[in-house]
Amino acid sequence: MLSIVYSSAATRPFSSEDLQALLEHSRASNARLGLTGVLVYRSGKFLQLLEGEEEVVHERMTAIAGDDRHEAVRVLLEDEVDRRSFPGWTMGFPQPDLAEQEVPGLRRAFDDIDADRSSAGTLPAFRALVGWFREEHDR
Repeated sequence: MLSIVYSSAATRPFSSEDLQALLEHSRASNARLGLTGVLVYRSGKFLQLLEGEEEVVHERMTAIAGDDRHEAVRVLLEDEVDRRSFPGWTMGFPQPDLAEQEVPGLRRAFDDIDADRSSAGTLPAFRALVGWFREEHDR
């Protein structure tokens, strides 16, 4: 099983409606392909963890890189994994209009990502998200 974390920049602003449509399309497509993951969108930037069979993940990454809604697609982490980090999610993203206390695990501060655009700044944030998810859902 392969897990990829990538970042990209949106080529246009995404409204709440745009994000909802993207989520619905991604969930249907990913469920059909056996992919799971999580998507974060903030200030015109995407950060996504995708996981599934290696060939399928690579095919999806090729499609994402060719999607005109993305630019500057950059793989930050590519790992073979024994288990999925988001096994029950075909795709999900935090709702930016909800208060933090309403959504456990929702990060409002991404200063470490914004301050350091290298993978060293991004990976700890995503690992924290994965750690929270496992703690909440492995009970």
